[in-house]
Amino acid sequence: MNRQPDLKLLATFLAVVDRGSMAEAAAALGYVPSAVSQHIAALERDLGVELLVRRPGSRLILTAAGRSLARAAGTLFEATARFQDAAVRIADRDVAELRVGAYPSAMSHLLPGVLAALRPRRRGARIRLVIVETHEGLPRVSSGDLDLLIAYRYLPEDPPARSADWNVTSVGHEPLVLVAGPRPDASPWALADCLTMEWTSGHARSPDRRLLHRWAGELGISPEVTLETEDLHSMLAMIGAGLAVGLIPATLLGGEGDRPRVERVALPPEAAPLHREILAVSRPGVRHPVVDDLLSLLAEALRGAQA
Repeated sequence: MNRQPDLKLLATFLAVVDRGSMAEAAAALGYVPSAVSQHIAALERDLGVELLVRRPGSRLILTAAGRSLARAAGTLFEATARFQDAAVRIADRDVAELRVGAYPSAMSHLLPGVLAALRPRRRGARIRLVIVETHEGLPRVSSGDLDLLIAYRYLPEDPPARSADWNVTSVGHEPLVLVAGPRPDASPWALADCLTMEWTSGHARSPDRRLLHRWAGELGISPEVTLETEDLHSMLAMIGAGLAVGLIPATLLGGEGDRPRVERVALPPEAAPLHREILAVSRPGVRHPVVDDLLSLLAEALRGAQA
């Protein structure tokens, strides 16, 4: 017995069941009646059971095995049709869900406005968001767990580097601003006022710490970092409490909300403006149109942060 019947024979069998006669099934399928009879006989041989009771001059009668097979075959062909529809939609890049990873401050300050503007353009695709740092997100892009990673790079030598596992697109630059807590006399801050203060930054080998030291070296200053944290919101809290000064992405300063009050420090003319580069990382191949729309809106938001 063949436990995997020929789908062509099954399709003929269902046509016979639906129409009640081999002649009508043959007309519907474009076969001669003898071909339909041969298909049914071959299917019965494959399964080793009788499927139809043939009585001259009357409609065909299904056996118990025939009724069971008709239900199972109907379910199979319905599932096949759904699969074919889904395959066509996927080929047309009509996907149900896109997984997008982004670093925490992008998720809290950049993406909400971007996703709100994107909503009318999403074309039915649902976006699942995952908070993930750049170094943790890169292998998830390679594995297919993430369709898109919004990443950052403080220095040109930082990851993500070129790889056969992913494509890297520069979306724009997020300005970094030196800030301090409010002064009691409300006078503006200058860089000279900060040289004897404590600073906050990432840990010793973190990208933002290396950028700070490189920038300070170009200016001939030596900031003393005594408050180390990778969490930008913690940095802001320390700065707002007057415990330190530090470099903060400008997007975190856009709007008061519940954040600590901080003041921008005026830099000397020779101080180069600082930023971190924002990158889109995806697997090689054609991206879904929604991804391109999202990145266009993100680039626009970054340009607004530089204004």
